[in-house]
This record gives sequence, C-alpha cells and structure tokens, in this order.
Amino acid sequence: MPQQSIPKQSEKQLVNLGRTLQTLREEENLDVLIDTTLNYIEEEFEYDLIWIGLYDRREHRLFGKGGTLPSGSDRLILKQTFTLSPGDLFEQVVIQQKPAGVPDLREERRAGEWRKLAEKLNIQGTIVFPLRYRALCFGVVILGSALWGTSPRSDEKARLSMIFGELAATLNEMEANWRRQLAKRPDKPLLELLDQLRSLPDFRQRLDMVVAKTHDFLSPDRTNIYWFERERRYFWRRTTNLQKTAAGANKAASGITVQEVIGFYKALVADQVVSVGEARSSLKADTTSRLMQQIKARSLLAAPIIYQNELLGFLAIEGNDPRIWEEAERSYVRGVAQLIALMAPLEAMEAAVERTKQDQALTAELVRSISSEEDWRQTLDHCAHLVCDRLGVERFLVLLYDRDKNYFDIVCQSQPANRRPVPSPLAVPDPQDWEQLETSRSAIPIENWEEDEQFMAWQPLFTQVGIKSVLLCNTGIGHEMEGVLMVAHDVARTWDSTELELVRVVAQQLGLILHQWQLNSRQQQQEKLQSLIQWGQTAIGSSGHNSETLEEEAIRQIAQVFKVPLALKISWSLESPHVAQITSAQVTSSEFSIQTKGKIDTAHDPLLRAVLANPEVYQVSADALSPITHQWLTGSGIGEIAAIAFRANEQATPTGILVLADVSGRLWSERYLTALEIMVHQLAWSERMMELQTYFEVQQDRAQKLNWYKQRRSELTYRKLSTELKKLGSLGTPKDALTLTRYQQGLRSINATLGNLGQMLKDEQWELQSYQIAMPLVSLIKRAIERVNVPVKKRELFIRVQGQPGAFNLIGDVMKIELIFHEILGITCKMAKIKEQVNIWCNGISQTKLPPAQGRIAKHLRQDSTSQLKAVLLFDVSIVCATVLEPELIAELQEGRSPDLLTPSLLDKPPGLYLLICQSLMQSLGGYVNIYSLENEQVMFQLLLPVEPSND
Repeated sequence: MPQQSIPKQSEKQLVNLGRTLQTLREEENLDVLIDTTLNYIEEEFEYDLIWIGLYDRREHRLFGKGGTLPSGSDRLILKQTFTLSPGDLFEQVVIQQKPAGVPDLREERRAGEWRKLAEKLNIQGTIVFPLRYRALCFGVVILGSALWGTSPRSDEKARLSMIFGELAATLNEMEANWRRQLAKRPDKPLLELLDQLRSLPDFRQRLDMVVAKTHDFLSPDRTNIYWFERERRYFWRRTTNLQKTAAGANKAASGITVQEVIGFYKALVADQVVSVGEARSSLKADTTSRLMQQIKARSLLAAPIIYQNELLGFLAIEGNDPRIWEEAERSYVRGVAQLIALMAPLEAMEAAVERTKQDQALTAELVRSISSEEDWRQTLDHCAHLVCDRLGVERFLVLLYDRDKNYFDIVCQSQPANRRPVPSPLAVPDPQDWEQLETSRSAIPIENWEEDEQFMAWQPLFTQVGIKSVLLCNTGIGHEMEGVLMVAHDVARTWDSTELELVRVVAQQLGLILHQWQLNSRQQQQEKLQSLIQWGQTAIGSSGHNSETLEEEAIRQIAQVFKVPLALKISWSLESPHVAQITSAQVTSSEFSIQTKGKIDTAHDPLLRAVLANPEVYQVSADALSPITHQWLTGSGIGEIAAIAFRANEQATPTGILVLADVSGRLWSERYLTALEIMVHQLAWSERMMELQTYFEVQQDRAQKLNWYKQRRSELTYRKLSTELKKLGSLGTPKDALTLTRYQQGLRSINATLGNLGQMLKDEQWELQSYQIAMPLVSLIKRAIERVNVPVKKRELFIRVQGQPGAFNLIGDVMKIELIFHEILGITCKMAKIKEQVNIWCNGISQTKLPPAQGRIAKHLRQDSTSQLKAVLLFDVSIVCATVLEPELIAELQEGRSPDLLTPSLLDKPPGLYLLICQSLMQSLGGYVNIYSLENEQVMFQLLLPVEPSND
C-alpha cells in the first residue's frame, strides 16, 4: 500500500508547534514565555481576545501578563488584576483545573468583571484554559471570539493543551528556582554575626548588634530582646531595633507579666520556640490573644534564652501583619537566642563572683555559729537572719519530722512582725511529694503556689498566711528524713541556681543540729527503755516475767480508744486472791480520781464480786456503788462504769479486773464492749503465757546450771579420788612409819574429798547455793592451767600468762568460779588451732561499766548477788587465742538467742550450751563472762571476777 503524504499545511503546523514547544522548554524569561505563547496562538488560531493571567495563591487572584484585544480597545485591560470570588467561573477553572467554555461571555453571570469587558469588547464565544502542572494551577488563558458559541476543534485543543502544559511546566520550574533563591540560609548570617561580635567589648553593644543583624535577615516590623525579672516575674524589653523617639517605638508594652501569659512562660521554660503566624499558633488561643495584645503585633517568632537550664529571657521577632514563619527562620532565631545565652554569663560574671564570696562568708559564719553556740534555737534564729538577708525573703522555717506521730513540727520560724506565723504541726505531704522531698538531691523551688501543683497538702495552709513562693530542701539528703528547711516569700518569685545551691548547703549544715536533736530524743527514749528493762530485770526474780509495762501501755491505749477520762487495772496474786491493789491507771481529768494506796478486799467489795461473777462486761452507774468501792474509786465526776474480769478464758482463774469510768449518760455500745472483751482476753492470755514461759525457762536454767555444776564437780571428785587411790596402791603394805604416815595422809585427803562431795549432795540437791570463800587469784589461774595439761600437750599449745593478778583474793563461791574458769579455758584449748599460743591477760581492776544482763533468764538472778557485786571489785582476766569458734555462736552469746524458743540455736548444744551456763552462773556469783571476736580469727573470753584486796 503506498505511503500517504502529509499535507503541507499540517506539516507547517507541526513545525511551528515543535519550535514553540522547544522555546517554552528552554526559555527562562517570563516575558519571553508569554510573548512566545501569544505569538503561537495568533499565528495558528483566529481569536479576537487572547488573555494570559497568572494565579496568586496567597491573595487568590489573577493578574494579567499580556494578550491581544480587538482593534481600538484599551491595552490596560491586559495588565489588570481580577480577584476570584466563590462560584466564579475563573475560580472554577483554577480549582478544578479543567477547561470551561461559554457560548456568550456577555450573558455569563459567573464571569464577574469579564462580563462587562465582554460587552465592551463584543466578545461572545469564549473558552478558558487552566495553566496546570501536577495538580498545581499557575494561571488561566482566555480565548474569545466575536461569534456566538465558537469552540476549538479536537486537534486544536490538543495543540493548545500541549502549549499550555509546557508553559505551566516551565512556570513550575521557574517558581521552584525562585523559591530556592529566596530561601533563607541561617548559617551565613550567623557566621557573619559571630565575626562581628568578637570585636565588640560591651554586652550591650553585642545585643544591639544581634538585634540589628537579625532584623536585617528576617525583615520584621520589630526585633526585640526581652529580659526576665525573677523577683517580680515579668519580662522587660531590654534591647530593640526601634529608637525611643521613633513613631511606633512605644506602641508595644515595655514589659510582659508572667501571670498574664503563663502558657507562653511555660513554653519558654521548656526550651520551645514559640511561633504565632497566619491562622497558626504554638500556644493556646487565650494565651495567644493576651500575648499578642501585650506586644501589639499580629505575628511573632520567639526563642528562649536559656543558660544552664535557667531562663534569662527571649528573642522576639514581631510583625504587624500575619506571617507564615519558615523553618530556616526558626532555626536562625533559635541559634541567635542560644548565642545570646552563651554571652550572658560574661555580664553577670563579676556579680556571680561577688555573690559566691558572700555565700561562702555566710556558710562559714553558719559553721562557726553551729560549732560555738550552745543554744540551738539561738543558732537557728541567727541563721534565719543571715539567709533572709541574703535571699531577700521574708520567712525562714525549720521543720522537724516526728516519726512517732508522723508529722512535721515547726521548731524555728522567722517572719516580720506584721506577718502571721504558720501553725504547727504540719501533716506529712502526699506520697509523691514525700518521695520527691526525700530523694531530691537539691532544693525544690515553687515559684507560685497558686499555679504550681506541688505539695498541695500544704498549699491551703501556707496560702492562708500569705505565702506564695517557697524553696524547700531536705536537711539530710541521701539519708532518712529528719527535717526540712523552708525559705518563703509572700509574693511570687523565681529561684536561680545559686539560690538553690545556697539553700541546699545551709540545709545540710542545719541538718547537723536537727540530727543532734533527733539523737538526743532517741537517747532519752533509749534511756527510758533501758531503765524500764533494768527495772523489769530486777523485778523478775522468782515470780516470772513482770507484765506491768505491757499492762500500763494497754491501759493508756484503752483510755484513748474508748475516750474515757479514767481507766485502771486492779490486780492480785493467785496466792492471795482476796487482797488486791490498783497496779495501773490512766487519769486525764481532775474530777476522776482514785486511791492507789492501801489494799482492796476482793471478797467484800460488791463491784469486784459482781464483775468476777459476770463472764462479760459488767455495767453499773456510780449511784449504785457501795461505800466500800468509793474508798478507792473517789472521783466526783464518775457517772458510768464498765468493768471486766482479767482472765485468759472462761476456765482460767482471773488475776484482776479492768475498770473504765466516764461521765453520767455514757452509753457503752455493743461494738465497744466486744472490742473490750477481745482486748482484755488477749492481754490476759499474753500475761499467762509470759508467766508460764518464764517459769519453764527459769526452771530449765536452774536445772542446766545445777546439772553442769554437779557434773563438773563429780568429775573433779572422781579425778581426785582416782589419784589418791593410785598413790595408795603404789605404797603397798605399810612396813614402816613413813609409809604409814603417807597412808594416813591419803586417807585424810579421800575423806575430805568425800566430805565436800557429801556437803554438795546435801546442800545443793535441787538448787545451787552460794558460799563466801576467799582464795588467791593466782591460785585460781595456776590450778586451771594444770587441769588443761592433756589438751595442751595433745594440740601442742603454749599457755602464757600476761600481767600479774596482783595481791587480790577471789571472793565468793570459789569452787563454782574455778569450775567456770576451767571450763572456758578447756573450751579454748579444745577449739584452738594446733601449735597456737593461749594468752591469759591479767588486766587488773576493770574500769568499764557493767554490761547489762543478757537474755530473759538473767533477770531472775538472786538480788543478794547483785548487792554483793556492787560491794566488791571486778578483776579483768581475759583468755585470748585463735580458735575455730563459729562467729554465729559468738553473736548469740553476745546478743542472746532468738525469742522464738523453737528456732534451732548453737546454744542448745556444747560448747555453746556450756558457755551460756558459765555466763549465767558467773553473773549469779557476782561476775561476768563476755565473749568477743577479734582480728585474725582470735576470740577473747573476758572474765570479770569478784575480788578483794589481800590482807597480806
């Protein structure tokens, strides 16, 4: 089939189209592009009106760039600007980016101003093409004809679409290049600014330079630097690019209070760049509105000036019109603000050095005051004066934490005379605030308590007395809570890092005083407990544990819980159940009184008899009491009485009654009575168990000591008899006077040994006795060494006596003391390492205080032994050697075994059992045995032996 030739007319159109497209693709001048497009349309098409308008996205309008008009028309129409309106024909083309045709532009109501122009130019058939590229509209092209309904053919539309598409693509590339050229590069002006700042000697001049360069780069209406005033909590304008005399220089406020723009302030503290632009803001609406009213602007870019986490101020770029802030502008402003922050310390350096000197002098004076002044309250008052003057605050408080009552007691409070003090005590804060206060390594600032949500448990009380800003610090950072230092101000203010550090240092120094207070309080409590324990040990001798302490505490607790002014306990012994007395009482009112002296006849007192006959709580009015009862229950205010028998259960024999008294009209509810019954039964059961336990422990202790003593005494007797019999056997039949004399001596020795054994069996059959005998102390040591000869030779030990026992006689039951000394020396030799040296130190008269009795059984030692112990001297003889004695055994001998008697203990079997018996027995004989663990696995057995000076 022959190839068809292209018509010359079509070939010319293609050539013209290609040349035009190439020009549009390569040209970079906007006017040339517009002219090329117009020339092509004029050559290829016959239109009476050709108009090209570019689209302004920000203003939403079309502005003319050129075209052709019918002859005789005004050429100014081609450069005219047309604003797009909702529903407008041209807005439809711009938004939908599709061509739109109109048969008669003169009759088109959506044509806006173009309708009037069409009438003037006699334009009817019209088509509007969009200049679009990738969903972006860059403008429109209007093609109009004087004929009605004129529309291009399909091939014409194709060529026009190609021309307009290439034009739009070129416009897109030109706009991109233009944007790249206009994009701000913050690095270059920042480097230039750094280079110029180096030559400026003054901080003020540097700020002026920063403002000037920033204003040149960003071109706003105003560029300001605001500085933060902590005392009054507001920002004041420190540097601006406007002259004071210039118009508009004073339109904006010279200061911004934090109270009015708290959201803006918090954003700056959080190191955030704040931007307010066209329909956008990084702040809440209400904060934005107040802020922009303050600075008299419609756009703002603010960067915080922060140095070492402390807000110094902010750099503000302000505009009178809305503005969209670019990321490069944000970066530049933030960089400049950080540069100002780095320069700021130079100005404050001398002031900081001076403040440091003042703080050092203040802390040094505090140290001297604490170390020299004995009156702690005077020291705290002096400290309050110094700190308040230094920080410019009005109040100084020291809070002491009371663990028992779980609240803070204000032990020092300083404020002006016209200020109300903070009432004491203070409840502990919420757990979260407590944890922060206890674990914080620095002072905790509260700038404005009305805005801050910290320590809300204290906020109402402190606000009531006028306090708004505080600084708190734990006085024992890293340790258990003891106290809190608080400096407070009656107006809101900020706290800088030096103030926080100063308060922290002062708090730690004052912590020494509070710690000493706590130690003294604990010491007093400890002394009371020690006195109570010593009293209990003395009282418990032969009748078991004394439960008076528990009883008194129980009476006090019952009086508080039941809210009665009188609570008492009447007790008697099982041996004398008809004779009772008041053993414990709690009286809180003068109208409720009792007679604690004298005895109470339980058999004839009607109240006691009624209570014992009633298994539950017995209730009676004071009017029904007999005169016998009024002899010991004498209060005039007594109206109602509730009493219950003190017994463990219904079958147990009662040992007393508990009596509660209150005013007339008091109703004892069932729940109170039930609680009273339960509590009394528990107390009675506890008392009964303690007495039973004490009884069995005492019996066990006595049996163990008696058994050990008889065993050791029997062993000693056996060895003596065996030795004497061997001597007699070696003599043979007496043949001369010398042999007969030796026989007689041996028989006398055997007879004396048997006599001593018989005396022991007679006098100490069931209970140990104490004999007062004197023996030289040196003899005790020598005889003990001789008896351990066998283990010494077996383990190749060497015994060495250090020091001299002097001219002292052992006084007391020397036989038992000798056995104890031998037992401990024997255990030392058996447990010693092979070839070790055993040192016996004779340290002389002990100058140390007597150690307290250890264990529950020690309280049942004979009182005559205690009185004897006070009348004689104690000689310190210590046995020291490296042994394999368990450390746990030594600890139990020092601290006593576990209160749970069922827990396995090393004191239940030898050698721990023997050492425990020696300790207990020696204490009953007027001495002490203490065991200590030394270095290098050495153990020291310290024996404090009762001695008296020798008469020799």
